[in-house]
Amino acid sequence: MVRRRWMPALGMSALAVVLLSACQPYRFKGTEYINPQPAPDFDLARSDGGELRLSDQQGRVVLLFFGFTSCADVCPATLGDARRILEELGDDAKQTQYLFVTVDPDRDTPEVLQKYLAAFDPAIVGLTGPPDTLAQVWKDYGIYVEKVPLQGSPGEYDVTHTARVFVIDAEGRLRLSYSFGTPYEDILQDVRSLLPS
Repeated sequence: MVRRRWMPALGMSALAVVLLSACQPYRFKGTEYINPQPAPDFDLARSDGGELRLSDQQGRVVLLFFGFTSCADVCPATLGDARRILEELGDDAKQTQYLFVTVDPDRDTPEVLQKYLAAFDPAIVGLTGPPDTLAQVWKDYGIYVEKVPLQGSPGEYDVTHTARVFVIDAEGRLRLSYSFGTPYEDILQDVRSLLPS
C-alpha cells in the first residue's frame, strides 16, 4: 500500500524534471562570443566566379573556415565534417552558407579551389583575393598563417594555420567557434538552433 501511495508522487516529480529541462535555454556546444558583435566584413573573389561580401549573407547562418587545398589532414577532415553537416541539414541547408577562405593564395587559384571543394560539397564556396586583403581578413579573425619550407624540396612549402570553424548568425553576428576535432554533430546542433524560424 505504501508503494502505491508514493507512485503518483514519483511520477509527478519525474514529469516536473522533464518540463523544467524543456524550459531551459539552449546551451551551445561551441565557444560562445560574449555580447556578439557584427562579424568583420570582407569582400573576396568566389571560386565559382564573382565576388562575395560577407555582410550580404545576412539572413543565413554562415560557417567560415580558413584552410588550403594542399593541406594533408586538418582541412580535408574539416571539409568532410562540412559535407556531413550540409547533408544532415537537408532542406535547412538553404538557410546556411559554408565559406572556405584560403590561407595559400599563391597556389589556391579560383579554379583550384573550385575543383577541390566540389569533391566535398558543391555548396561550399571557396574564397581568395590579393595577399594584402587576405592578410587583413586573417588578422580580423585571429588566424595565424605561416609558410613552412619543406626540407629537400626547394620552393615547396606547407602552411601552418589556425584551424577553427566560425559560425555567424543570420543577423551577421559572430556567435561561435570550434577547435579542430569538435564532433560535427555538435556544430550541426548549434547551427540548427541558430537557423531563422
